Amino acid sequence: MDPEQINQVRRFNRTVTERVGVLHEHYLGRDRPVGEARLLWEIGGQGQDVRRLRERLGLDSGYVSRLLRSLEADGLVTVEPQPRDRRVRTVRLTAAGRAERVMLDGRSDELAGSLLKPLNTAQRARLVAAMAEVDQLLTAATVTLDTVDPDHPDARHCLRSYFAELQARFDTGFDPARSLLPDAGELRPPHGLFLLARLHAEPIGCAGLKLPSGAPAEIKRMWVAPHARGLGLGRRFLADLEARAVQHGREVLRLDTNKALGAAIGLYHSYGFQEVPAFNDEPYAHHWFEKRITGLPSE
Repeated sequence: MDPEQINQVRRFNRTVTERVGVLHEHYLGRDRPVGEARLLWEIGGQGQDVRRLRERLGLDSGYVSRLLRSLEADGLVTVEPQPRDRRVRTVRLTAAGRAERVMLDGRSDELAGSLLKPLNTAQRARLVAAMAEVDQLLTAATVTLDTVDPDHPDARHCLRSYFAELQARFDTGFDPARSLLPDAGELRPPHGLFLLARLHAEPIGCAGLKLPSGAPAEIKRMWVAPHARGLGLGRRFLADLEARAVQHGREVLRLDTNKALGAAIGLYHSYGFQEVPAFNDEPYAHHWFEKRITGLPSE
């Protein structure tokens, strides 16, 4: 890692924390720190499952509990167990909590305006564009990749979404029963693996790797949720799966795809895959790709 890049990130963090006022105990001029204010915002008008709220913000349970106790003591939230499972707790804003949230929302707008006001029109446009890019890149850096069982609920959610998208995009529709999709056993060690991408605990993508004995490794079931596209996740999947295939002693990585998936085809070309003659009888495939992977994964 480049030390100057590290230093620039730290300078940026210091500037932002000072300018938006998170160093103060009275965030936005209210009698509460930024942690409590952010929690009020995330709870929203419909309430939230406490566990989901904790995962969304990446906070440990003890800290979230302390924040909720403080908000509860101020009469801003209620925390109650769900009737069907008392281990699951739901937090909701009270009338006072909703009023406080409206107040914080207005003052957040004022703070945003104060960042823009000293700048001229061109500078404002530059700052907003830079913030949008930083937001996208930080979001990409927040995505986690984990190896899971293909039958995990989050994995099944991604696969259902993947199949639904193929059904909508393919000229012939898509029937999983007709495809050469691997069964779950082919994507479990030692025969393969299944990667799941999550953003704030929400499943947003998946990719499988088959590791058949005596044959090239093969990528299957790679999908990214539409709202998560543009974060570089497809390339990240390819790099991770390539590295894992190399670790398993494979020298060739394969995949096939449909002509309707133009963005995916472009990605495979840019990542170093070469088109080859058909190596299977997949009825939904129009393009077959291979890549030699004896070196380091592509950037």
